[in-house]
Amino acid sequence: MTPKPINIVSATQTGTYRLHLVFDDNAIRDVDFEPFLTRSHHPDIRHYLEPALFSGYKVQYGELVWGDYDLCFP
Repeated sequence: MTPKPINIVSATQTGTYRLHLVFDDNAIRDVDFEPFLTRSHHPDIRHYLEPALFSGYKVQYGELVWGDYDLCFP
């Protein structure tokens, strides 16, 4: 039997690159994306170091998404 995937229910920005995530299994996590963004060498990822672009995230189908799936975290 395949385990049920865990989905993101909501995301709230609490800092420049920090999000407060609530999952459908009632888990809550605060995630700082700054280390991930700054360590990346890929220009499409580093693009989201621009605070206005980073804040354009959305929760779609249980995933955290920026742009047209330019950057996503299922």
